[in-house]
Amino acid sequence: MKLMDLQPAERPRERLLRDGAAALADTELLAIFLRTGVRGRDALALARDLLASGGGFHGLLSAEPRALATLPGLGLTKAAQLTACVELVRRSYVQVWRHQTHLESPDRAADYFRSLLAHRDREVFACAFLDTRLRLIEVEELFFGTLNQTEVHPREIVKRVLAHNAHAVILAHNHPSGSQEPSRADILLTGKIVEALRLIDVRVLDHLIVAAQHICSMASRGLL
Repeated sequence: MKLMDLQPAERPRERLLRDGAAALADTELLAIFLRTGVRGRDALALARDLLASGGGFHGLLSAEPRALATLPGLGLTKAAQLTACVELVRRSYVQVWRHQTHLESPDRAADYFRSLLAHRDREVFACAFLDTRLRLIEVEELFFGTLNQTEVHPREIVKRVLAHNAHAVILAHNHPSGSQEPSRADILLTGKIVEALRLIDVRVLDHLIVAAQHICSMASRGLL
C-alpha cells in the first residue's frame, strides 16, 4: 500500500507517536527516517527497496557511509545521518555502562561490544578497562586485522592497562565470518594475555567473541 493511500492516523509517523516505535514494521521505521521518496517511489516503497537491496537493517547499519550513499534515495546526507544514528546507539550503551556503580551484569558488556563490533567487516580487537570497583574507565579498539585474523600483542595491552591504571579488563573481538566459536588461536592468545596481566595483578574478567548478533563468553565456557 502506498503512503498516500493510508488514513492520516495510520501513517508511520502518527502511529509511532500514538503507539510507540516498537509497534512499527521495519519499512515504516525506515520510511520515517527517509521522510521523502524519489520519483515514482514514496518513502514506504523506497524503504522496502533499501531493506531488500541492502541486506535488511543489519546490512544498512553496517555499511560504510560512502557505500550507503550509492543506494537509490539515500545520498551522502542521509547516509551520514544513518551512520550517525548507529554511533548514537553505541555511545548510549557506553554512557549507561560508565555510570553504573559497578559491573552489575556481564550482559552490559555483551550489549556494548555487540553494538561496537557486530557490524564490522574485518577483525577488531577491543578492550574495556575497569577500576577497582569494576566501573568502566574506557574502551579502546587496540588491534585491527583482516576477515579472519588479527595480530594482537599482549605487551601493548599491558601498556594500555598501566596507562589507565586499570584493575581489571574485558577483552572482545569479532568474527566477521559469522562463527562465534573460539578458535584454538583465540584460546592460546587469551591465555597469554591472562598470564601477562597476572604479573601486574590485573584480572581478565572475560573475553567476548562477537559474531553477527551472537556472542560467546569465554569465561562462561571455562576458557580463561
